[in-house]
Amino acid sequence: MGLRVALGIAVALPLVGSEPASALRPRGRELDVMTFNLRYASDREPNSWADRRPVMRELLRRAAPHVIGTQEGIYQQLRDIAADLGPSYDWIGTGRRGGSEDEQTAVFYDNRRLAPVAYDHFWLSDTPKVIGSNTWGADHPRIVTWVRFRDLGDAGQEFYVLNTHLDNASGYARTRSAALIAERLHGFDRRLPVVVTGDFNCLADDPVHATLLAAGLVDAWDAAAERGPSYATFHGFEPPALDDRRIDWILVTPGVTAQRAAVDLYHVDGQYPSDHLPVRVSLTLS
Repeated sequence: MGLRVALGIAVALPLVGSEPASALRPRGRELDVMTFNLRYASDREPNSWADRRPVMRELLRRAAPHVIGTQEGIYQQLRDIAADLGPSYDWIGTGRRGGSEDEQTAVFYDNRRLAPVAYDHFWLSDTPKVIGSNTWGADHPRIVTWVRFRDLGDAGQEFYVLNTHLDNASGYARTRSAALIAERLHGFDRRLPVVVTGDFNCLADDPVHATLLAAGLVDAWDAAAERGPSYATFHGFEPPALDDRRIDWILVTPGVTAQRAAVDLYHVDGQYPSDHLPVRVSLTLS
């Protein structure tokens, strides 16, 4: 079920209309992590994928994170990103109904820094091993992609990344999903750090957030030693609003230190790469 396709990286340049790339450039052993709802590819105007694709390419080249937890990407869109950015990244994912014919929660990673040790997917339902299962009334099947990585730049430190996209319509489905993710966390090697990325489709004062914090996670945005201005991370292709309506989060286990956090506002002549803004954090795992 895993799909691994090359995605590349270019030298970082100062960002235009966003947090400067240098403000989040990882230092030493720091790990730069991004969560980004890509907005599925469509030819519908305005904001077609043809218009957004070059802006997406430039944002990712400039940001150059080590890990990107993506949401909503469809197979050909992910292949487009791979073709645009070259061979220095790989990705792992599967469609939420299995195969390649639906949206994915693909995890991209810099293969010069990280090597996957294991990966899998589970569905946010009463039957998490059943591909495409949906038992909680969500609008669509929802999925978690997880990867256990070895950090080649940190003395072989291993850690987990879980990436998800919770349902947009059903609060009940989101709450049950958070409880299942919390349960699954206990099945991982408790000695290793965990990073959770996602579009959670609810604010950070929601019971979903509380459930994940109660499971032992920490919101990296709140914990960061330095952070940029807070923006509503869903902006619908409108100018972003300065407020606390964060629905895209990066969560970590205690012991992981969040050094810096920022919302990336990169756009070109009013064209944004997605209807969401990516969130980035620079982490020290150990």
